[in-house]
Amino acid sequence: MNPIDPNIERLKKDHLDQLSGYIDGLYGKPELRHLFFELTSACNERCFHCGSNCSVPGKDELTTDEFKRILDQVKEDFDIRRLQLCITGGEPLLRKDFFEIMNYAHKLGYRWGMTSNATLITKEVAHKLAEAGMGTISVSIDGLAETHDKLRGMKRAYELAMQGVQNLIDEGAFQAVQITTVFNHENLKEIDELFEIMKGIDIDSWRVINLEPIGRALTRPELMCTPEDLRKMFEFIRKARKDDYPVVYGCSHYLGLDYEVEVRDWYWLCNAGVYTASIMSNGDIGACLDIERNERTIQGNIRSDRFKEVWENRFEIFRRNKAEDASMCRSCEHKEYCRGDAYHSWDYVKDEPIVCMKNILFD
Repeated sequence: MNPIDPNIERLKKDHLDQLSGYIDGLYGKPELRHLFFELTSACNERCFHCGSNCSVPGKDELTTDEFKRILDQVKEDFDIRRLQLCITGGEPLLRKDFFEIMNYAHKLGYRWGMTSNATLITKEVAHKLAEAGMGTISVSIDGLAETHDKLRGMKRAYELAMQGVQNLIDEGAFQAVQITTVFNHENLKEIDELFEIMKGIDIDSWRVINLEPIGRALTRPELMCTPEDLRKMFEFIRKARKDDYPVVYGCSHYLGLDYEVEVRDWYWLCNAGVYTASIMSNGDIGACLDIERNERTIQGNIRSDRFKEVWENRFEIFRRNKAEDASMCRSCEHKEYCRGDAYHSWDYVKDEPIVCMKNILFD
């Protein structure tokens, strides 16, 4: 762990103190900025790290008309000019009514983006996405060709995904085409080769995250990043950003005073339930889609509850400093900054964080 310049440390603490006060206010007056639609749990890949265990369509998935009704309701209840609709799955393009739903959203005036494995994005599909008003997309690439195909359980997955990315770039109609890479203990050794590939294509950013102990990844503990892996990854991101390459660490965790702002554009904040909500493919209402789905985290269902009522009157579990509930956090000097860290890596039985970067990245 490198010593931090005292002046920079003071500045970051001042910023984080201000952010902490802002978050306290946000708990009382949340602002919906990102609404995720999990269109389906069907997927043509079987990624070992999938947080949602996606593979086949879930039971009782929302119909076309139900998604349209939600879009109508949200437009009635919120200023959608301040809202980004985030489309995901599974692989959202597997829904036969995908373009019917998204063209309807576009007609209503929604801004929207998508997460996809891009294997289905032909030139024709890229054009149809532009016509439907898609502004941004994040495509998953998790290693060089052999590694990516193995991790995603699909032959030619890398080839098809990279062609999909190029089709999106060639369409030239999108605000941002991003690639996201999930690094683990094994594929981290490919980070430098992947970097050369990323620099050779005209993407807008490369989002780098580490494997999380959620979903299917729990079956492969040997692939979790070691402390050395994490430090290597963060040093790589910091150096690349200093060299003006648009690589960014995802929103996963609080990283301590040394790395905060160095590997992301601003300080860490878990958006779950304060800026971000999700409607799952079966209509359940929750916060971030990576969060464990249980009776504490599911806040209602769109078939019986109006989304606005749920957003305004529930979500209490996500609007608190949960570090106050965890014995391992109470004496930590960073607890007002990390607040128990992320909700997707929280143990809802023990009420304590599963992941903590203390003693890995900072003291």
